[in-house]
Amino acid sequence: MAEIIPATDAARQPPSMSSREWAMLVLLSLFWGGSYLFNALALRELPVFTVVAFRVLVGGIALHLALRVLRIPFPTDRASMRAYLGMAILNCALPFCLIVFGQTRVPSGLASILNATTPIFTMVLAHLFLASERLDARRALGVLMGFAGVILLFWDRLGAGMGELVGLVACLAASISYGFSNIFGRKVIVPGAHPLAMAAGQQTLALVPLMPLALFFDSPFSLPMPSLTAVGAIAALGLLSTAVAYALFYRILQRAGATNVSLVTLLIPCSAILFGTVFLGERLEEEAFLGLAIIAAGLLVIDGRLLRLLRTRRG
Repeated sequence: MAEIIPATDAARQPPSMSSREWAMLVLLSLFWGGSYLFNALALRELPVFTVVAFRVLVGGIALHLALRVLRIPFPTDRASMRAYLGMAILNCALPFCLIVFGQTRVPSGLASILNATTPIFTMVLAHLFLASERLDARRALGVLMGFAGVILLFWDRLGAGMGELVGLVACLAASISYGFSNIFGRKVIVPGAHPLAMAAGQQTLALVPLMPLALFFDSPFSLPMPSLTAVGAIAALGLLSTAVAYALFYRILQRAGATNVSLVTLLIPCSAILFGTVFLGERLEEEAFLGLAIIAAGLLVIDGRLLRLLRTRRG
């Protein structure tokens, strides 16, 4: 999940994006939004740890092949391995498991809306752990708006039973884990480390806890042979939502900058809700869309471009 990088002054105005870059951004949102559809399809036949472990396995293999083809080195020094391990847990194994588990209890569209809170938790954690990134009034307002949207989502589902509430909490916990990964990454990632190497490293080391968990709790090789739909969903998770999505994300980041690529955070729930409606027959209530709108407004306030737009129109 991409985080929103605030732009606080004119010198940090994001560059304008071409139609090609907008197309890549929409495509990225389809790949990451599609992961919720692929999770749901795989979960019809496979348990949680198995889905996550094989997603990471397929994605890791594809990323390592990409490194070979592109002749990008894969550092194995101590600092790099420490960074891989931390990101493997906080940015991969833990949030993937929490989201997939959450999707056993809540609709995919609702899970994606809660995942859109990642930049909000990143802001709060940065305020607590990074002296250079304290919350100012604008960011604090955006954070409060985001939390208001989350409260609305939970309030609307109070009558749905404890099982669904557990799923909502799991999805929210995944966003917190992503937030911690953003803070951890800023502190330990070696300057100049190639992003694809980092992605491959985190997928590789994420297998260390995931494979034993899948083998111990799920016994995947004793399960009935999954259908082509389930196998295809796992392949799509690993290839499209992991390997290709990472490559596309870093391509947009290079061409358009961090602030522009962070707009994918707002587009992912739209893709996930669309896929859930068309392919899974899900129907979210009006309160879910209102919660999404409040969270999205909070993200835009944090980002700064909403306030800049208002100032421009007034001027």
